[in-house]
Amino acid sequence: MPDNPQSLQATPVLPFAALVLGAVAMGASPIFVRLADVGPFSSAFWRMALAIPFLWGWLKFEASRGGSKVPALNWSSDAKLIIWIGFLFAGDLFFWHLSILNTSIANATLLATTTPIAVALGAWLFLKEKITPQILAGVLSGVAGAGLLVGASATFAPEHVMGDVSGLVTAAFFGTYFLSLSWARRRMSAAQVMFYPAIVSAGFLLIAALLLDDGLFPQSLQGWMTLVTLALISQLAGQGFAAYALGHLPAVFSSLVLFFEVLAAALLAWLIFSEPVSVWQLGGGLLILAGIYVARPRKLKHQKRS
Repeated sequence: MPDNPQSLQATPVLPFAALVLGAVAMGASPIFVRLADVGPFSSAFWRMALAIPFLWGWLKFEASRGGSKVPALNWSSDAKLIIWIGFLFAGDLFFWHLSILNTSIANATLLATTTPIAVALGAWLFLKEKITPQILAGVLSGVAGAGLLVGASATFAPEHVMGDVSGLVTAAFFGTYFLSLSWARRRMSAAQVMFYPAIVSAGFLLIAALLLDDGLFPQSLQGWMTLVTLALISQLAGQGFAAYALGHLPAVFSSLVLFFEVLAAALLAWLIFSEPVSVWQLGGGLLILAGIYVARPRKLKHQKRS
């Protein structure tokens, strides 16, 4: 059965590495959303729907490998939590995709980096995680670093108001989703908290796509391949690695490590679009790394968990 992240011994290197890889995978999502030849809500729906068969396979593999170690769900109580997580992630994707297509990627990324502040407050209030001065310093350093990293490219203009506001709403949804996922990982396995809420999220996003987008289906093979790649990299790998790591690491520290998503976005912009990297951006990257280092858990007790 999943253990409590607060009760962990020895630095869990594997969960930390998974979280970094997950953040990098999620950092690629704006590129796939921009390349997809469907509307923002349709791309969000397909991101979830195309990932569900792979998540189901993960769930079955986990059950065959883990046996009695995989917790049995209590549907009378767990169903509400699953629906809540699915709704929150649908809201996160709804506003994230809306933000990506209605403002610059820099603006969308910058506004979404306020998530760790909400996670720190929520973890203290609801998960009873201790917020030390080191954690506060790490959060502030990470937010400042993200601001330097993408702030130089951010431009706030009246025509981008919808996208900018959507970026802030995204941060609120994702912060609440992240806390709820951390809570769920105390009772469920990583595959369970990925598969069952994904069905709920896909349902909400399908309704949004049918009501708000002109067409649900991609018009080309490249469009389908883009959506499959979005589902496999950003959803299955990105969110899957994060869900696994949240079973081993405190929520606030995990949210800070997700700043690697900003680093990945900047690196991909440099590699794909040849966007120059300034001294300020390098300084921002160093501040993010410093924040993660300062806020790292000092004494974690390690226990194997799925």
